[in-house]
Amino acid sequence: MKKALITGITGQDGSYLAELLLEKGYEVHGIVRRVALEDPEHRMWRIRHIRKDVRFHSGSLESYPSVYKVLHDVLPDECYHLAAQSFVSYSFEDEFSTLNTNINGTHYLLDALRSICPQTRFYFAGSSEMFGKVNEVPQTESTQFHPRSSYGISKVAGFHLTRNYRESYDIRASSGILFNHESPRRGFEFVTRKITSQVARIKKGLAKDLRLGNLDAKRDWGHAQDYVNAMWLMLQQEQGDDYVIASGEAHSVREFCDVAFSHAGLDYREFVVVDQQFFRPAEVEILLGNPAKATRVLGWEYKRTFRELVLEMVDADLALVR
Repeated sequence: MKKALITGITGQDGSYLAELLLEKGYEVHGIVRRVALEDPEHRMWRIRHIRKDVRFHSGSLESYPSVYKVLHDVLPDECYHLAAQSFVSYSFEDEFSTLNTNINGTHYLLDALRSICPQTRFYFAGSSEMFGKVNEVPQTESTQFHPRSSYGISKVAGFHLTRNYRESYDIRASSGILFNHESPRRGFEFVTRKITSQVARIKKGLAKDLRLGNLDAKRDWGHAQDYVNAMWLMLQQEQGDDYVIASGEAHSVREFCDVAFSHAGLDYREFVVVDQQFFRPAEVEILLGNPAKATRVLGWEYKRTFRELVLEMVDADLALVR
């Protein structure tokens, strides 16, 4: 039986990945903070239904000894590094914490793997935010990085660390440059979930408006459940490599609002308020990925539609409010 270790297992991607690996017969381990073990009902709500099937290890990615001990105890066949401070807006407010946590956590994992179990296949969760101020559309694996947030910068550093360990120490490490991926399990602080949850509240008379920033920003949105399958496919390859994972379509925040509100029988123009406090100091106008390499090498294809994704999220939040 293969063993997999997941950092960030309580998050959106970690929960879907844990489900996938359990279905494939893996022994699944997850690194979690002690506070999560002490308050599982609130901090592990995404994996409540599979908690008994996962082996949890208390640890912190900010501590090298902690990371080293978990890897020594588990000796995984595959390690999926998904944990990060991933909310871009927050990264502007606390740049030091974002950089320290995201960069050091990746470095600690890679170095511990090299020392303890160099045969372990490693996945690093990159991000389309690494491209930032893009110089070409769509973006591919060879597109130049120009991050416009400390979060994006931290992911670029993690990407280069991963590639360096692959090239210098023959670690079978892959980076997935995942474009925005959403689901009903998305955190409420992210714009997509902010929209769908507020649509549900407005529909039920619990809220009167929705305050957003740049409605014309365009993103390549896909479903997280499909994207974690791409992560797994990457680690089934004999050689580590880097892959863009995206839907290949870009839609604006305004379009997302239109579809979400319309599904609830509402007109977004009557409820959405543009608020300057939600604009980024450095805007990223468009992110659009080209997943051709992933399709060619991994056999991965994205088949859902933008509308299907939005409707699933709205329906889930309507049910939650109900």
